[in-house]
Amino acid sequence: MADQRTKHLRRLRRLLGSARRWSVVGGGLAGASAILVPYEGLGLGDAGWAAAAGASVALAVWRWRDYREMKALPVPEPTDPATAAAELRRKMVSAVSSVPAGQTAITEIRRHRARIKYRGLAVAPLWMRLDRASMTFAGIAPRLHGIAADAVLEAATAERTLYDLVERAAHVERTMKTIPGLPAGTDGALDSRDGLAAAHRDLMGQITEGVTAYERLVAAGASFMAEDGRMGAKFTDPAAARLTEAADLLRGVSAGLADLRTNMP
Repeated sequence: MADQRTKHLRRLRRLLGSARRWSVVGGGLAGASAILVPYEGLGLGDAGWAAAAGASVALAVWRWRDYREMKALPVPEPTDPATAAAELRRKMVSAVSSVPAGQTAITEIRRHRARIKYRGLAVAPLWMRLDRASMTFAGIAPRLHGIAADAVLEAATAERTLYDLVERAAHVERTMKTIPGLPAGTDGALDSRDGLAAAHRDLMGQITEGVTAYERLVAAGASFMAEDGRMGAKFTDPAAARLTEAADLLRGVSAGLADLRTNMP
């Protein structure tokens, strides 16, 4: 995809080419008019030649003016490849999300990438638990209303925090695996293997407690949704009874009309 610098230079080249073409056309028509008008006098055809020459020259002048104005503008700086790639990715995600099943597909792709990223790490099982709980809560959240609405905001904040802790723990574990030459360290320094291992254990403990609490929150949300649905069902019981009575009445009337039609001579 072309960046702003490429678009600017491309448009500048197009204006230059257009100005040159109209200059050639205008010069040719003006020369033809200068020869034909004195040779045969000013007739209807010569007037057409003169009009075409004047229009071509005017267009050439306008094109040269546009070219000079655009050439005076500063040329945009080249776009950073990482920025261009991020912008292209954003546009592709936006385009795919507009498709009915696009958002689901994007979510599954991101989940698959995360699963590969955490494969072989100690934090992977905790990430899987958090991911399952997050998916479950995403289906429950629209039905949590009233006094339970605040729990949705708390869950969203806790979810972001837990995902951030998972990412931090993964980075620490990768560091310990990819840099085997770290000093053992006996003074608890953070840049030693023992210090990183202790920090990793602390992170894993925080993540475990957080994921467990998040799962309990999801379970509580499901319980609230179920009890709220049961209360709603009690309120709809009288309506269901009235519908049943109306259906019985209609069936009785239909049976009576059928008997009347049968007994008619």
